Amino acid sequence: RLEQIGQIIMVMANKGGVGKSTVSANIAAGLAAQGYRVGVADADIHGPNQSRFFGFVGERVRISKRGLSPLAFNAPGLAHPIQVGSLAFMMESDDTPIVWRDSYKHDFMHHLIGSFDWGELDFLIIDMPPGTGNELITLSDLLEGQNVAAMLVTTPQEVALMDSLKAIRFCQERGMPLLGVVENMAGVTCPHCSGEFHLFPRDHLAEALDKAGVASLAQVPFSLALASGSDSGRPV
Repeated sequence: RLEQIGQIIMVMANKGGVGKSTVSANIAAGLAAQGYRVGVADADIHGPNQSRFFGFVGERVRISKRGLSPLAFNAPGLAHPIQVGSLAFMMESDDTPIVWRDSYKHDFMHHLIGSFDWGELDFLIIDMPPGTGNELITLSDLLEGQNVAAMLVTTPQEVALMDSLKAIRFCQERGMPLLGVVENMAGVTCPHCSGEFHLFPRDHLAEALDKAGVASLAQVPFSLALASGSDSGRPV
């Protein structure tokens, strides 16, 4: 499977709720809109949300002679459908909790990459769970030696930055290339006057990224279009 995949991007956020799943889905959609062959692997075992972002809620995985078949998301303007693989496609219902010990998580990480028939891809985007625990360690070991890089998502609050810096250090200590940081929830544009303002001060974030030698790739503001696109299963 891995021999057919060009570049793997692990979208990480050591803290939950900062928007890594939203960023993962929209990076995939943006790359697909440029003509690339893209897959999205949902590695967030306890909160597999990619079924929601691509409009596949309630869908079930298919099995072929080549393994598990990802679901294909198509939209106008895409040269190739986005291939989506998620544990959500194997659950009885969306509110079924996954209560697994690490041994089961370890096995699922291998199945996510090796049992799904991804086919030939230019990019595989992996939506990682929060934390620097078993899932991240397992995938980092599994993908070692592959063309893999990390992308970090954070919000400007101090409490989010505390956790984000741990993820940056994980990448640095593992020798994993870090593309940079996407700053989510970075400001608001008023729908009435079009004025822009920030809910969270950013100075400490900019200083911490500069000190760590990590680039800020983008600042994504609060956006009604982004939120409604995520809820409706049509990434903007």
